Amino acid sequence: MKTFARALLLMIAGLLWNGLAHAEGNCPPGQYPVGGQGWQGCNPIPGYGNQQQAPPRPAEVWQDRYGAIAGDIHKGVLGAGTDLRSEPAANDAAIADCRSRGGANCRVELSFQNGCAAVLSSATSHNTSAGATLNEAIATGMKTCSAAGERSCKAVYTACSLPVRIQ
Repeated sequence: MKTFARALLLMIAGLLWNGLAHAEGNCPPGQYPVGGQGWQGCNPIPGYGNQQQAPPRPAEVWQDRYGAIAGDIHKGVLGAGTDLRSEPAANDAAIADCRSRGGANCRVELSFQNGCAAVLSSATSHNTSAGATLNEAIATGMKTCSAAGERSCKAVYTACSLPVRIQ
């Protein structure tokens, strides 16, 4: 009688164990099956294995940067200010740089924010241009030269004032 009871107990335990093994419906350990008609998936079991999710990344915070180019067209002098926190600061720095190079009537020719600038010059004139990238600023300046009939334009000054990530 004892052997029969043991055999019966082992058979019941085996059936229960077998039923538990299939309860997760082909999902990996720690997940349970979900689904409906025509689809099936697995979701994590809440609290299984003390799963900890990584905290969300904080939002990126960027600080603008400004630049400016100033010139005295009568003396052919240029000055620049880059990587500054405001447009007025960039304009003031460009005018001060122009004056330090001998310009008397320095005026801001170009201000730019979070981008790049280029000064292109030919035998008879110059132009300033801005763009999101240095290549874009130079390409815009070259188009201006071509439109004016200039053939010998080349970039004589380039700079970028790109935003700075502060968080």
